[in-house]
Amino acid sequence: MIIARAATRADATDISELLIASITMLCGPDHHDDPAALAAWLANKTPAGVRKWFASPDMKLLVAERDGDIAAVGAISTSREIRLNYVAPAHRFAGVSKVLLKTMEVELGPGEATLTSTATAHRFYRRMGWLDVLGVEGQDPSELRMNKRL
Repeated sequence: MIIARAATRADATDISELLIASITMLCGPDHHDDPAALAAWLANKTPAGVRKWFASPDMKLLVAERDGDIAAVGAISTSREIRLNYVAPAHRFAGVSKVLLKTMEVELGPGEATLTSTATAHRFYRRMGWLDVLGVEGQDPSELRMNKRL
């Protein structure tokens, strides 16, 4: 069974481990196995870094549990942006990302929402109804900006 819930500070270590595993093992096309790029991406994903996120009034962390394990982590911001959506490698393709994304969309409520996708996750978001935002001035070409009317 998959359930989504608000994350707690007690989840920080599990969230950190999930983020590190997901980025390291599933996001190779995004960091190209470049040690410097990987180190930069992981720099704030430590348990201490995750605990700092709980203090941010702008961000809410959520997790999806599958059979009692934290299987995915996500975050939304008060600016109507999905800031994180990562799945543990052992739970990939089990539906946890879908449950978590739908929960984040409900939490954001009606209106337009945005996110920046990795190349790895881009097809997933397209299947979930998210659309590419093209021609954003000053946008880094590696950033895949997307939006959706919720």
